[in-house]
Amino acid sequence: MFFGRCERVFCPHRLFRRRFPRLLTAPNGLRYITGMKRRGDSSPGAGIRHAAEKANSYNYAAAAFIVLISFLNPSKTSIVRDPTLNVLLITLDTTRADRIGCYGYLQGRTPNLDALAQNGVRFENAYAQVPLTLPSHCSIMTGTFPFSHAVHNNAVYTLASDKLTLAKILKAQGFKTAAFVSSFSLDSRFGLDLGFDVYDDNFQEGSPSERRAGQLYPVFSNWLDGVKDERFFCWVHFFDPHLPYNPPPPYRDQFSDRPYDGEVAYMDFVIGAVMEKIKERNLLGRTLVVVAGDHGEAFGEKGEAGHGIFLYDMALKVPLIFSAENHLPAHKEIPPRVRLIDVMPTILDILNFPRSESIQGISLIPYIQGNQNEDLESYIETYYPQENLGWAPLFGLISRDWKYIRAPREELYNLKSDPDETRNVFVVERKKASAMKGSLDKMTKESLVPGSSGKRVLTADEQERFRSLGYVNYSDNTPVVEAPDPKDKLDELKMIRDAEEFEFEGNFQAAADLHQKMLSLRPGVAASYDNLALAQARTKNFDAAIQTLKQGLEKIPHSEILLSRLGHTYLVAGRTDEALTAMAEVLKINPQHIDALAASALALGNMGKKEEAREYFERALAVDPGNKFVLTNYANFLAVDGKIPEAVEIFTRLTQDFPQDDKPFQLLGITYGMIGDYDKAIENLKKAASIKPSPSSYYYLAISLKEKGDFAEAVRYLELYLEDPKGETEPRIKKAQATLEHLKKLRNK
Repeated sequence: MFFGRCERVFCPHRLFRRRFPRLLTAPNGLRYITGMKRRGDSSPGAGIRHAAEKANSYNYAAAAFIVLISFLNPSKTSIVRDPTLNVLLITLDTTRADRIGCYGYLQGRTPNLDALAQNGVRFENAYAQVPLTLPSHCSIMTGTFPFSHAVHNNAVYTLASDKLTLAKILKAQGFKTAAFVSSFSLDSRFGLDLGFDVYDDNFQEGSPSERRAGQLYPVFSNWLDGVKDERFFCWVHFFDPHLPYNPPPPYRDQFSDRPYDGEVAYMDFVIGAVMEKIKERNLLGRTLVVVAGDHGEAFGEKGEAGHGIFLYDMALKVPLIFSAENHLPAHKEIPPRVRLIDVMPTILDILNFPRSESIQGISLIPYIQGNQNEDLESYIETYYPQENLGWAPLFGLISRDWKYIRAPREELYNLKSDPDETRNVFVVERKKASAMKGSLDKMTKESLVPGSSGKRVLTADEQERFRSLGYVNYSDNTPVVEAPDPKDKLDELKMIRDAEEFEFEGNFQAAADLHQKMLSLRPGVAASYDNLALAQARTKNFDAAIQTLKQGLEKIPHSEILLSRLGHTYLVAGRTDEALTAMAEVLKINPQHIDALAASALALGNMGKKEEAREYFERALAVDPGNKFVLTNYANFLAVDGKIPEAVEIFTRLTQDFPQDDKPFQLLGITYGMIGDYDKAIENLKKAASIKPSPSSYYYLAISLKEKGDFAEAVRYLELYLEDPKGETEPRIKKAQATLEHLKKLRNK
């Protein structure tokens, strides 16, 4: 057994007999891994404590040892199909297989993933169908290629509600279903919540686009505690190895020269906590655990740093592990190529459930049993170059030893003789390329299914959240007859990635300089002006941002993107009348533009036009009734307007919909304080402070306690507030200091 005690590894050849090192997990995982911010967090209490510090004791030779004993200790290949098994699916965002110990990476620190591989089945050559988070997960969950589920990119697609998903099937079979995701790319609005009873995509207000593995763990743990004897299907998604690479302490220091490996090691640590929880609940022997990467990551090979642009193996090869005690063999390695679309049908086969004809993947059970050893043919694609950068999309086919990529300059690689894809043999192997191109065309034409998942227009908030994840947009989505090959745009790609890196670092002036260069290359694209103006606004140079947007509108009149950004920029610059005028122009083009409606409501509220403001808020909510930003601002507006019961109703709903977000609780507490209900004010403000300790929570809690007459507690929270009032205004800090001094005098009397 693993996750918690030493195990003697027996080799029938008697070449090795040794203690397998204890695998590092947190026996009380929650104690060690909560309270961590996503990027650049050096605040007290943000790091992992003593258990993580012990990670250095992991034997780096263990990874090689696991690989070796898998050959020397062949396991039984019998499969026990069992419909009573629970299913735990763990997906690893942006995780390369060759950065995990059990895949031969001796510098890796992944004891928990290695243990799962040691006790289960590891697929050596698993391929994603698309190097992007949302479409790849759609392939995992539907068992179909992107041309069938019709989700081709992050953000702008939604999985159609009529698609058959793994969660739908298992829910129909009586499973409790729950998902816990760590990236806005998988927000429920994009359709992957189909079939889930619980779909937790709530992120902290400070990081509205993602959360660390340690922030996700307690939510998963609390849910599992509520599961009694029911069968369950639980999907846990970790996002940590995604750019920018910035693991939390102590991994930040331990992997200072290899931060990506640090992110993977930290993620593995939390996977250990997840498995410890499964073991604690005595579920290990009754749970099928599946670990799958969604796509890989390029580290500069072939000109790409990141993923989404090209279809080379570094962005497509992923880890894939199946483990089920007493149901699947241990120490089993499967060399043939398999695909992420095969995950769903394999799970169904292990559960002994029938496979729908709509599923394009196959069960991998014959491979595990040794009855099949042929490489599986795989379709691959990326629309990201076209839809985000205005370049040509790429499509490809991997068949036996060959990979063909359809591009303006076509590519063909022999993966057996050239695994690093350094030699494009398209010219000398035209016959092979032509045959694979024909197979690619036939596959896509014959496999298309009726209907299509919906394409959507991003709101300004959604654009910002994807931008914070590194997904920029430099395309105006107008058809291009001869779009350039991404291979011919490597200099431009580097400029874009450098600008992203500057933005991650907070160096917005350097980012603005690069966006200015991009504008000179793409003067006819609205996104060029939008990106530059946003960077300028972040340097507080609102006049420059406004001038950039006006310049763009002269070039591209009636651009919805530029008019909307102009309105927002006027609003944050305090030019309310001009903001309202700009948003009115947006609403002439698109009467349901939710950002324009919300911004107009805020502008009218600032101008004291309460009835008109309320009308715009309600129009916005008619378009998107669950929009968190609109609901929060509407409730604030109602509270200030004295309509406390309505405000309380909305804030209460937000606390229920976003139980891991401190802001709704804080605002609800402040609202109760406005009507003198200090008991409820204190209750909600304490909840906010427990979720995310912050100066503002401490301040309002202290004021409520003071008004209730609990001076001792008010003093305690004012002192906490003044310890680190970062981000607070000078007048509020001075008021807190004066109030604290006054309360101390009263206490001394």
